[in-house]
Amino acid sequence: MRNLKLLKSLCNAELSHSAGSPLCVAVRSDTDSLLLASEFSIIEFNPRTGQVVNDVSLTEEGYMPDDGSGKLVGIQELAELESVCVATATGDVILYNLTTNEVECVGSVESGLTSMSWSPDEELVALTTGQQTVIMMTKEFEPITEVGIHQDDFGEGKFITVGWGKKETQFHGSEGKQAAQKKMLEVQPAMAWDDRRPRVSWRGDGQLFAVSAVCPQTGARRVRVWSREGVLQATSESLNGLEQALCWRPSGSLIACTQRHPNKHSVVFMEKNGLLHGDFTLPCSRDQAKVKELLWNSDSTVLLVWLEDVHSGADGHISTELQLWAVGNYHWYLKQSLAFGRDPQRAPACVHWDPQRPLRLHVVTRGWASLTYDWGWATDRSTGLDASDNANVAVIDGDKILVTTFRQGVVPPPMCSYELQLTSPVNLVTFLCQTQKSNHLAAMTADGQISVFGPVSGKPSTERPGGFRVVSLPLVLRNTYSVPGLPVAPLAIRQLLWLKEDLLLGLGAGALPSSSTLLFLSPAPHPEAPNALSNRLEVAVDGVVTGMAYSFQSRTVALQLEDGQTRRLIWDSECPSVEDWTDFSGCPMNFPVPCVQMALCTVSEEEILLGLTDRSHLYAGDTQLASNVSSFVVHEDFLLVTTHAHTCRCLHLGTLTVKGLQEALGSDGGQNDETLRRVERGSKIVTVVTQDTRLILQMPRGNLETVHHRALVLAQLRKQLDCLKFRDAFECMRKLRINLNFMYDHNPKVFLENVETFITQLNSINHINLFLTELREEDTTGTMYPRPLNVPGPSPMTRAKKLDVVCDAFRHTMESMDPAKYCLSILTSHVKKTVPELEIALQKVHDLRAKPPGAAGVVGAEEALKYLLFLVNVNDLYDHSLGTYDFDLVLMVAEKSQKDPKEYLPFLNKLKTLEPNYQRYSIDKHLKRYSKALLHLSKCGEEHFPEALGLVREQKLFSEALELYPAHSPHYKALSCAYAEHLVAQQQPEQAGLLLWRCGEPGRALQAFVSASSWRHALCVAQQVPLPPDQLSLLARDMAERLIDQRRYAEGALLLDQYAKDCEEAISALIKGAVWEEALRLAYRHNRQDIIETDLKPALLEAFASHTSFLENNTALFGRHRNRLSVVQELKEKARLDMLDEDGPDCPDAELYSEASSVMSNSKHSSSISRISSSPLRTGGRQSVRSGV
Repeated sequence: MRNLKLLKSLCNAELSHSAGSPLCVAVRSDTDSLLLASEFSIIEFNPRTGQVVNDVSLTEEGYMPDDGSGKLVGIQELAELESVCVATATGDVILYNLTTNEVECVGSVESGLTSMSWSPDEELVALTTGQQTVIMMTKEFEPITEVGIHQDDFGEGKFITVGWGKKETQFHGSEGKQAAQKKMLEVQPAMAWDDRRPRVSWRGDGQLFAVSAVCPQTGARRVRVWSREGVLQATSESLNGLEQALCWRPSGSLIACTQRHPNKHSVVFMEKNGLLHGDFTLPCSRDQAKVKELLWNSDSTVLLVWLEDVHSGADGHISTELQLWAVGNYHWYLKQSLAFGRDPQRAPACVHWDPQRPLRLHVVTRGWASLTYDWGWATDRSTGLDASDNANVAVIDGDKILVTTFRQGVVPPPMCSYELQLTSPVNLVTFLCQTQKSNHLAAMTADGQISVFGPVSGKPSTERPGGFRVVSLPLVLRNTYSVPGLPVAPLAIRQLLWLKEDLLLGLGAGALPSSSTLLFLSPAPHPEAPNALSNRLEVAVDGVVTGMAYSFQSRTVALQLEDGQTRRLIWDSECPSVEDWTDFSGCPMNFPVPCVQMALCTVSEEEILLGLTDRSHLYAGDTQLASNVSSFVVHEDFLLVTTHAHTCRCLHLGTLTVKGLQEALGSDGGQNDETLRRVERGSKIVTVVTQDTRLILQMPRGNLETVHHRALVLAQLRKQLDCLKFRDAFECMRKLRINLNFMYDHNPKVFLENVETFITQLNSINHINLFLTELREEDTTGTMYPRPLNVPGPSPMTRAKKLDVVCDAFRHTMESMDPAKYCLSILTSHVKKTVPELEIALQKVHDLRAKPPGAAGVVGAEEALKYLLFLVNVNDLYDHSLGTYDFDLVLMVAEKSQKDPKEYLPFLNKLKTLEPNYQRYSIDKHLKRYSKALLHLSKCGEEHFPEALGLVREQKLFSEALELYPAHSPHYKALSCAYAEHLVAQQQPEQAGLLLWRCGEPGRALQAFVSASSWRHALCVAQQVPLPPDQLSLLARDMAERLIDQRRYAEGALLLDQYAKDCEEAISALIKGAVWEEALRLAYRHNRQDIIETDLKPALLEAFASHTSFLENNTALFGRHRNRLSVVQELKEKARLDMLDEDGPDCPDAELYSEASSVMSNSKHSSSISRISSSPLRTGGRQSVRSGV
């Protein structure tokens, strides 16, 4: 949905004094100069400076006659030879060296030449001769082959017939059986105006070329496809009305031709097998115009159709027109129309696309005027700031404007919301840059008229008969203006900006080629000229302006010059002027390179200019933001960008600096990065709907896709939630599947303060229930939808459970508003809590059943129960109802479940016969609520204590059971003993001993303490029993052995010394444990110095020797490792220094690299010299290469 926008045009008439007329043109790729050939000379002309660089006379060299009757049939620049090659109709192939100005004839064909065409790689040249042959030669002009153009054979690609019956027996579709007897169509000869010359066109890869020639037998044209080796591949079918134009699409398999049908004039496309594959109709009648040439640009995006009138007018002159066509979604659009009028001097003589810049066109008129046009692709969209803007996108298609209003709906091209029909082909479209009127449209046609369209006045009805309704009303024509005083040239105004309803800003050429003029166009105030726009003011700009941009917020107009410099237009003052674009510090802000698309935006409170180059580089002033951008658009406070990595970025300009934009576009993005979205390969932005989240993308094949970028969605939701527009936010989140927790997580404090507003705005039980059921403890602003950088979050809330807080707030609010109306939502708030309050919810249902509501439309018990069954599993609900001990409620739930009455009725009847406490015990045990079951069982009397003790042992409810019985009761003692047994089994004998000691079981407690090696508690219990001295001594010895085995030597020695009265064993235990000082103390305390000499000293010396040996071994090991580390560090440093030496200029390979580079450069130089110097070997007068040699 893009149009061609003319960036700049250059007109130069410095060659008007040249003799003859231009016959053919080529472009010199390294200097951008034009190579022109006429009947007399070859001229190299620089259209930028207007200088003639080279000029050589062909008549003086003897290659062309002096009377001007000679003709040239082709011209080609040969970049490697720095030469230009031309072919004459008399058969000479001439090579003109642009450096040495030498002219030589490299070959001649006696029968003459009718065309010359070089392959795209300049390795081969195809020459067609007067004898209807094709000569293939190399770039050194060595003949490869010569074959006749007209051959009876189809070619190597001949279709294979498998012999499945005859044509007469085949199915012929809608044509019926008569098609079998249908005679071959008699082909009519070519048109009278056909020049009968063969046309040659190469495919982009240079492997195939096509030849269109007039068949001698039928007089009609036929296309043949040849291989690079000169072998015929295919021949087209006989087509009536096939014309002379021929051009092979560089990046594809389609060959463009023109065909004249009985009722239309078409451009048809052939495949390489000669079969037709698609066409489009030219906007002219059958006999109105002739197509002189077809020309594809270098990237195959634009097809130029060169049209001339078939019949001359009353003045004897004919009009000429150049049309630029582009395809999208299998539809061909006429994007630009260049009408050159009837003046023969202004008519194009040569037309050529630039090989380096795909959208640059060179035109040379018969009066030797040089015209250069540079186009760029642009999307013409309305850019209003409010919801009144319909997000219009206008697509030029000849004399129609296809308008699509994306606010109302997405219409895939080539269809549209409505069409605007004009009288002439449209070249320019612009929308009004004014709030509330951004849907108004102005268009400039090829004849220089400006048509203004606006909405229908009043409020027309959208209803139509049959129940149909019009979604968007088309604009209507308000007026058509002429612009007096414009130069008589195509596209005199190359760009338009509609600033105000009565002011159009036009961009035209300046007085000098290096200047431009801004035209302030307004309706003429005089009654005698109501349909004319007066040029009330002109502002000259020093430089060629290639682009204009307007900002709705600041009402700024920015200009870009052809070298990337930017200017600011002060247009709303009494004396409009142009000034440099500067930043806050006064420094100029210019683009480093020219940009084909511009937009104004505000970053860090500074207005900057964004620009996108044709090489996908995005700039903010002189700072490059990214190098892989395919399209961008500024939407409100956002910058949306699509990249060649098939992603779409949406960045908030209010929170980022230019450096932040650069970093954001250069990062890969995190998992939950809301600014990043994957898109289809090759997607480009068409438009963004204002005050909406819809982003319209177009795929390479032309179809559209609507996406809701998460950054746009979340930004809109944040605004709506901040403005307490809960209903709008809720509907948006439902439609775009945004987690509803975001409504609370965005600002919990504000949300809880406005719960009543939320409920009132939604006014729907189902929507409130949906919100409550979606609640989760997760904070979505920290996981799924993180806040943008530099955006402060709300104050933190308390650490209470989110589910409980929200559910309680909603329940309290709804109960205060209308509990009967919000009954289901209140039940939901109970069920959704962290610990579901199912019993309370069931009780509310039971209350509804007991007291049915009297008002109509209020939820009853049956409906409430059904809703609970929807929220909760029926078995869980049945169990919870049973846990209320209310059998009426249980029966009510059971009746709604799938349970068999034969199963639950006997069970319930049995429970009803039990004593109340035992009944509740049975219910709780059935529901596995053992703590409650134990509580009720403890109230059932003495006879049920064994059952209670069994329940405690089985479910390990010892702590709960001890709290239910008095501390000194026999039940407490039994429970304590059982608990102690459990603790012993759990390897906790010390705790078991304390429990037994407390409940009056010292004997069992002593055993527990002994097994736990808790000697202090054991001795205390032993004294309490009390134990006899001998048994106490044995107990101390036994426990000391346990402690020594556990390496608790000091404690064991204490028991042996103080309780077993065995000092020798105590000292021995201390020596064994290396408790030297305590052993020495006991020896002297008991006067046993003999033990010091016999046991203590030898053990001490042995320990000293062991420690000394350990230290010596470790010292030696450390020394070895330290020495090895020093060696490794030295080797590593030496290796690093060796690597640095290898990278320096004394590297052994440096000389080798230098020599290799010299050999390569000398080889290239000598090759170029040999090719150029070999030319004089063939110059020795006019060499003759006879046909067939």
